[in-house]
Amino acid sequence: MSLLTSRRLAPLMVTQMLGALNDNLFKNALVVLILFRAAESSGPALVALTGGVFILPYALFSATAGQVADRFEKSRTILVVKLAEVALMALAAAGFLLESQPLLFAVLFGLGAQAAFFGPLKYAILPNHLAGHELVAGNGLVEAGTFLGILAGTVAGSALFALEHGPAIVSAAGMAVALAGVAGAALVPRAPSHAPGLRLGWNLPRETAALLRAARSHRPVWLSLLGLSWFWTLGATVIAQLPTLVRDGLHAGSPVFTLMLAFFSVGVGAGSVLCSRLLRGEVSARLVPFAAIGLSVFLCDFGLAVRHADGLATVSAVLHSPAGWRMLIDLLLLAACGGLYSVPLYALIQERSPEAEQARMVAANNVVNAAAMVAGAVVAAGLAVLGATPAAILVGCAGLNLLVAGWITRLLPQNATSRSTAP
Repeated sequence: MSLLTSRRLAPLMVTQMLGALNDNLFKNALVVLILFRAAESSGPALVALTGGVFILPYALFSATAGQVADRFEKSRTILVVKLAEVALMALAAAGFLLESQPLLFAVLFGLGAQAAFFGPLKYAILPNHLAGHELVAGNGLVEAGTFLGILAGTVAGSALFALEHGPAIVSAAGMAVALAGVAGAALVPRAPSHAPGLRLGWNLPRETAALLRAARSHRPVWLSLLGLSWFWTLGATVIAQLPTLVRDGLHAGSPVFTLMLAFFSVGVGAGSVLCSRLLRGEVSARLVPFAAIGLSVFLCDFGLAVRHADGLATVSAVLHSPAGWRMLIDLLLLAACGGLYSVPLYALIQERSPEAEQARMVAANNVVNAAAMVAGAVVAAGLAVLGATPAAILVGCAGLNLLVAGWITRLLPQNATSRSTAP
């Protein structure tokens, strides 16, 4: 709890949480606008497009973002990135009030670019401010705050936009959250550059290829990166299937979806915080294989539970049914395993990366994450076209994840443990 109230972490955690809140507030308000205003035939395609527009900047700009984070003093750069969010929220307000979808999609792209530049900064700054034995706890708290922000933004985006004068309310809320994020960023302690002479490259394909080659040269970092990319692909697939599963499998509406998302978010936070207690400050991936197996067990059971759920169209029905609690507990434990899986891998990337390349290694992770998530979305969409139900897709993912768990276990002995766990 001392980290939670320490200036070494608390301002960064608040800044990150508010950024995640604002991204999801805007995205979900945009989705509601599309569904209300777009033609019935084009609405679903535009909704699907929002995910791609937000992820694309990660693939385009992460290499340069990593260079910027390694070259410049990090706290000042974080402040500049958060000021860009204020400008984007001003454009978002204009887009909502004018109901201009092109402008709003441009803002969404801008938020994705802003997030791509913030990601390497937030992870690379942690080793500057935290001792080695605090890295896992710090990453766990940041991860927990991120998912709470995602939950709050997801709920608020659709709920606020549906109110009378919803566009104006969402615009004001977005600006208020952005300004609060700037205030948090201003309190982040200074973190000097470890590569002040680094050349910034603007040939994006060339720099991205060089970035991935550099990441592959550090084997523990590369393996951790691949493990995280699989985790985010699996997580994105689960979240993407939930709305359709709730609508078509349970014949329920958004309140049930929100309930499930709440359990999922709380589970990630709980698993992320628990991770540091179980590892006792050691930067190690020894929990990762067990967490991966847990992901498969609870994901499979969740998919099977949905197949046998009936008459759970309301929140009350879910909460008063053993089948409903089975699904919620599966989601909670699935997400907790996700926290236990991802947090040690982020800490390993930070600890095993050369000091002058920490941000670029995080940026490489973002590039591979983006590519893997897009590939996963394409495969899931193809299976849906072939007639696979969301529950069947989730059960299939659980089986595939067991293969990944086996791969991780095989690699664990020579790559899992920290070089040093001393404070």
